[in-house]
Amino acid sequence: GGQALIPHTLDKLRRILPLARECGIDLEVDGGINAGTALAAVDAGADVLVAGSAIFGAKDYADAIRSLRAEAMA
Repeated sequence: GGQALIPHTLDKLRRILPLARECGIDLEVDGGINAGTALAAVDAGADVLVAGSAIFGAKDYADAIRSLRAEAMA
């Protein structure tokens, strides 16, 4: 848990995005997702974000979720 987002993962998402859309497949990013990386993952094509450490490591789960949603939808 708590691993960093691997930067070249976003490049891979961008490359696979057209095929995923054509096939109706959702793309998920698990690892390094937090309020500072959520938007980059969504912009690269992620449909689902797994943010375990960013949520469960926070004092206030609800606040952490709100922050992630706000960042991902910015």
